[in-house]
Amino acid sequence: MIPRYSRPEMVAIWEPENKFRIWYEIEAHACDAQAELGVIPKEAAKAVWDRGGFEVDRIDEIERETKHDVIAFLTNLAEHVGDEARFIHQGMTSSDVLDTCLAVQLTQATDILLDGINRLLGVLEKRAFEFKMTPTMGRSHGIHAEPTTFGLKLATFFAEFSRNKDRLTQARKDISTCSISGAVGTFANVDPYVEEHVAKALGLSFEPVSTQVIPRDRHAMYFSVLGVIASSIERLATEIRHMQRTEVREVEEFFSIGQKGSSAMPHKRNPILTENLTGLARMVRSTVIPAQENVALWHERDISHSSVERMIGPDATITLDFALNRLVGVIDNLLVYPSAMQKNLDELSGLIFSQRVLLCLTQAGISRENAYGYVQRNAMKVWEEGTDFLTALKSDKDIISKISAEELDDLFDINYHTKHVDTIFKRVFGKC
Repeated sequence: MIPRYSRPEMVAIWEPENKFRIWYEIEAHACDAQAELGVIPKEAAKAVWDRGGFEVDRIDEIERETKHDVIAFLTNLAEHVGDEARFIHQGMTSSDVLDTCLAVQLTQATDILLDGINRLLGVLEKRAFEFKMTPTMGRSHGIHAEPTTFGLKLATFFAEFSRNKDRLTQARKDISTCSISGAVGTFANVDPYVEEHVAKALGLSFEPVSTQVIPRDRHAMYFSVLGVIASSIERLATEIRHMQRTEVREVEEFFSIGQKGSSAMPHKRNPILTENLTGLARMVRSTVIPAQENVALWHERDISHSSVERMIGPDATITLDFALNRLVGVIDNLLVYPSAMQKNLDELSGLIFSQRVLLCLTQAGISRENAYGYVQRNAMKVWEEGTDFLTALKSDKDIISKISAEELDDLFDINYHTKHVDTIFKRVFGKC
């Protein structure tokens, strides 16, 4: 995590103050449950809430000696609670605190990420309807293919991020699990009721079976979902980067007054935000493999995953949060140039209608192989000689013998390619 690519509300989740507050709540709620069961005095549970507290600096000081963060925390907590502190952490192990805390933090982080996706969906829908029927070039392999609309382009991203929202919602459910099962997960020294109580108090579900740690397949799936979302961000960023190229210039990132594009060339207006998003997406995806490698832990517990998660938990969520919010701004403020889109549609003198001619010839009785050859030989003249495609077709005896000049004119109607836009919008947005 670096400040340049961080938002304060997401950073706050990973600050020591929030982490230790969650630890405190886990221990206090566990004491409440233990008191209900009669394991500890009710007065002791009350004392934890009434007098409990901690200081980050003091915990760090103690840890330098103990070399154990949870013990350091419990020692500092006991300094506030007093004699009743002997009842804290009854039957629990460090993993109960650490894993449950991570579940809370990831849940908090996910709620912020879901808010970011919702806002992104909002601006994508707004801009999609704005340019619903604006013709633009559809490309395959980077080459002009057939017409589409800019609204349809944006609709594909809306649908993709809708799927990502569903994935992240499920990932939130998977990761929001509590474990208070004691050493090796047998509940030998802590009743399962304690786990159920703490889980309910923290808005989590309880882990059906844990080995002392919450199974890391949950975390592997969670970070994999973050990686998929990052890839979707990169796909949209890459589309904009291409469309902003000087030779294309169909859209452009907003360029504010006073903004500079180059230290050397005053004319430059670079797609810096979408290039940045491409890089940030790479960093989020870099957390996926370590998360998957964390699944295979030794026996009932080891801590080989711990150092990994201390890094990737904050890094992945903070970076993805920043990227989502940056992308919202990019789409909301995106400059769109329909005239440039039309210019590019016209650039190849009608080649984009070649398939319509091919299909018309097959309907007129020509084999597909022969029809393809007739159309292609005329298309190549446009590529190589710069001739007009429609004019070339009308001069081809094999074609004009099957399709009249008037019929050929009708085949070059761009509205043919937009006739089902409303149908697609209804599928994607539920309205058109």
